[in-house]
Amino acid sequence: MPVRRRHWLLRGFARFLGRALMLALLFAALGFVWFLLAIPLEESSTRRADGIVALTGGAARVTDAIELLASGRGKRLLISGVHPATSAAEISRLKPDYARLVRCCVDLDRDALNTWGNATNTRRWVEQQGFRSIIVVTSNYHMPRAMMELSRQLPDVELLPYPVVSPTLRTEPWWASLATTRLVFSEYVKYILALVRMQAEPLLAPLLPAPSASDGEVRT
Repeated sequence: MPVRRRHWLLRGFARFLGRALMLALLFAALGFVWFLLAIPLEESSTRRADGIVALTGGAARVTDAIELLASGRGKRLLISGVHPATSAAEISRLKPDYARLVRCCVDLDRDALNTWGNATNTRRWVEQQGFRSIIVVTSNYHMPRAMMELSRQLPDVELLPYPVVSPTLRTEPWWASLATTRLVFSEYVKYILALVRMQAEPLLAPLLPAPSASDGEVRT
């Protein structure tokens, strides 16, 4: 191949890569803006539901969920992603006035290690209880991914988001703090990865082993 033609092809390929990269960055930026707009800043519903699920990751999520249960917003509460060593008595210490309620009406999922596990074990719990609607309690920045995972596992169950907003996100914009910016952007990346995984699952399903019947058992 002549040298001139080779340089022309390389320059054309470089221009193509540059434009593709710019287009990808543009879509990523637009996606991040959409993700920011999708983060709820207040509770989305005051309605009652059959059950309540709290995805662990902060004490406020659990205390808010117990208060919802105490106010009659749901019949039972599942706390998903609890540390294996955590007992119901330790959960009760977060809200001592509701210790009796925790003993009777709170179930602990100690198996979930991530949001996918939260959603999978929540589905099993919802099916066991026969619920048709649940209130989802998690941090507001985590809510888009949590709702996406839960919607996939529970397409016929009504999901009512109850976002827990940290004082920092409530009083100042996310870009005002480097730590908050890093937190929100990392959650956006996790959202995109979860979305890609969901799109790939139908193609990978025939290659994956069937789950055991005991996987993700919810313990009370």
